[in-house]
Amino acid sequence: MTDALRLELASQNTQVSCVIIGAMDTDMTAGFAGPKAAPRDVVRTSLDGIEAGSFEILADDSARRAKQSLGAAPEQRYPSLIPAS
Repeated sequence: MTDALRLELASQNTQVSCVIIGAMDTDMTAGFAGPKAAPRDVVRTSLDGIEAGSFEILADDSARRAKQSLGAAPEQRYPSLIPAS
């Protein structure tokens, strides 16, 4: 979706950046026990990425780990999908 929007708006020089984040410490994630990024850090990282002209902004460690794993086969990323023998 982001790529389609980016391509559509390129002719008018509109920058489209995708901010990717695992979990951010907000009211919505109050019940989530895992690691959460501080909103201030996400904003700072996002603004830095936009200023740098980045198409993709990985806002926290969870997003960076997820991006790194995308080259792996699905069964490597999600071993629980493999049926037990």
